[in-house]
Amino acid sequence: MEKTYGRGGIHLLLIQKRAAAIILIVALCLPIIGAAPAQAQQLNISAKAAVLMEARTGEVIYEKDMHLPLPMASITKIMTLVLALEAIEAGKASFEDLVTTSEYAAGMGGSQIWLEVGEQMTMKDMLYAIAVGSANDAAVAVAEYLAGSEASFAAEMNRKAQELGMRNTVFSNASGLPPRTLGMDAEHHSSAYDLAVLCRHAVRVPHLLEMVSTPEYTMRPDTTRKPHLYTLNELLDRVLESGRRYGYPGLDGIKTGMTSEAGYCLAATAERDGMRLISVVLGAPTKEARTKDTVTLLDYGFRTYEPVTIARAGEPLGEAVVSWGKVEKVSVSTVEDLTIGLPRGSVGELTREIDWKKELAAPLHKGEVLGELVVKRNGKEIARVDVAADFDVERANVFQMLLRMSKRLLQSIVPGL
Repeated sequence: MEKTYGRGGIHLLLIQKRAAAIILIVALCLPIIGAAPAQAQQLNISAKAAVLMEARTGEVIYEKDMHLPLPMASITKIMTLVLALEAIEAGKASFEDLVTTSEYAAGMGGSQIWLEVGEQMTMKDMLYAIAVGSANDAAVAVAEYLAGSEASFAAEMNRKAQELGMRNTVFSNASGLPPRTLGMDAEHHSSAYDLAVLCRHAVRVPHLLEMVSTPEYTMRPDTTRKPHLYTLNELLDRVLESGRRYGYPGLDGIKTGMTSEAGYCLAATAERDGMRLISVVLGAPTKEARTKDTVTLLDYGFRTYEPVTIARAGEPLGEAVVSWGKVEKVSVSTVEDLTIGLPRGSVGELTREIDWKKELAAPLHKGEVLGELVVKRNGKEIARVDVAADFDVERANVFQMLLRMSKRLLQSIVPGL
């Protein structure tokens, strides 16, 4: 059950510091109930490495050798999708772009959509081939289209990994195939923790969850309609044509992987009542063990953590004083909902404050970002979200300011006026 703490359950205090700095502190006035450490319980995980993470805060709920560098097979393609979709978001590419298949891309082994040399396919279809069918040929074709060569694209993958703080990760290709099978003398590995960090970023990239949650997709729809791809993620939550629900409740991604070198791997994410968890298992001995490990991790997370809604988009958090405005105060709210997962019974450990990014002086515009709502647990920051003005505040003219100053002067002389 999701917990929501609105005005009725929150004590709001506005404090003005010096002339313009205002801090909004929100104390959740609830009793603190001690929660046992998440890893007090030993889980039976057969994979070589594993991690369970709360997506919004990045808190690690459970881990097993999470920083151990290991081959990750086709989980690599999460980064390929991230870079492609971010390029589209930035206007550097589009879903309608035609991607031409090179001889090198067509020669990829493993899972594929059997691209032919010179064959053109839209970027959208290529990305669905990667997300649903884990197509190696499509991954390389997209990499070459975006960066000119797979090697250049791998350099971009490594740059992004460093930007995200993936310290135990090295990419050498876009598909996740073992470098030696591609004739490369190169490293290609990651860690369970690094991949969870990547997934935490990936789930917020526009269109990515939509793609990785797609259970099936038809290639070449206007010609052969082949192949018809089915997701390799058997845990994907979906309703079959028979009406029977299949998969793990709330699981909407993200990517499987398997090679003889990497074993069975899965980076998964599931959301319930606004709380999203991320699990990663690397080097499971069998497909069944990979599934069991993932379910064990997610079950543990949803059993021991609960969703807490800190703020809802457009719901006023309070008012802040504005200098030189026709009105003296403006209400503020978050630009998006903020729900986080917390150990059950730990809500009383939270505080909130607003970190203002600019001086609050008129004119202000509705929707203008003024700062960030910062959420802390036991004094440590765990989440933040943009805060914006709820309405326009026009600048006051000289007459209005003189009238306001006169009123304040009279009130200081005659209290209660």
